[in-house]
Amino acid sequence: MALTFDKKVFEDIKKAEDRWTEKLKSLKVDTCERLERFSTVSDRPIDRIYSPKDIREQDFDRDIGFPAEFPFTRGVQPNMYRGRLWTMRMFAGLGTARDTNKRFHLLVKEGQTGLSTAFDMPTLMGYDSDSQRARGECGKCGVAIDTLKDMEDLFEGLPIDKITTSMTINPPASVVWAMYIAMAENRGIDRNVIGGTIQNDMLKEFIAQKTFMCPPIPSVRLVTDTVEFGTREVPRWNTISISGYHIREAGSTAVQELAFTLGDGIAYTQEALKRGLDVDDFAPRFSFFFNSHLDFF
Repeated sequence: MALTFDKKVFEDIKKAEDRWTEKLKSLKVDTCERLERFSTVSDRPIDRIYSPKDIREQDFDRDIGFPAEFPFTRGVQPNMYRGRLWTMRMFAGLGTARDTNKRFHLLVKEGQTGLSTAFDMPTLMGYDSDSQRARGECGKCGVAIDTLKDMEDLFEGLPIDKITTSMTINPPASVVWAMYIAMAENRGIDRNVIGGTIQNDMLKEFIAQKTFMCPPIPSVRLVTDTVEFGTREVPRWNTISISGYHIREAGSTAVQELAFTLGDGIAYTQEALKRGLDVDDFAPRFSFFFNSHLDFF
């Protein structure tokens, strides 16, 4: 193991920190701090100061490494954003398909490099807009999509062969995705060309968001169906966006968010392996969606 700092560095830092601590005592800093205890949003205690002594056992190769190499603490791309910037897309959806189409065109005109689709609650729950259960909810928190014609109106005139589309939808994800593929092919765009993401993460619905339509086992079977189809037929599509965001928003700590989300990802992987799929064929198209806070934990 090659330690990041040698013993002499730690000795010098210890002396400097002892001097600093004595100075604080003389200034009676303890008596003027706002709180008796400081902590992160996950209730992990925050010390007054950190220094190399807090990472005395750190091994650079093992714990930090280089970009695009394990343990990926410095990102998954070797040149990160010095090469290609991240896809920039605003979550958008309102009213009818034509209403949202106008919004999409404006966003692309203003420089957006991808599309992110918000669906209304009836669509998210698999109801048509004329269902009694959909009364008062159509087009409110997103766009209403009932038919292939709606999907065609939603993306009319947009370069879906050049930009990717994200669709935040779960129980009826396979149906909405099928509409998107059919819409593209009706425009003469091959399914091998289109790219994007469907959220399609049913396990987190039972944990946090609660928009589920059927029990866990058939839900996961449907998710695995889309993984199998996408791996073989739509190679540029992310078939699941495994989501920790909703789990954190439902009240979890950062550690719980990671644990549940990675657990969900493992479960989906196991189900796909049971279908005889090669992990190197489908796993690269699993994306992850985590919450973001000022605190790392």
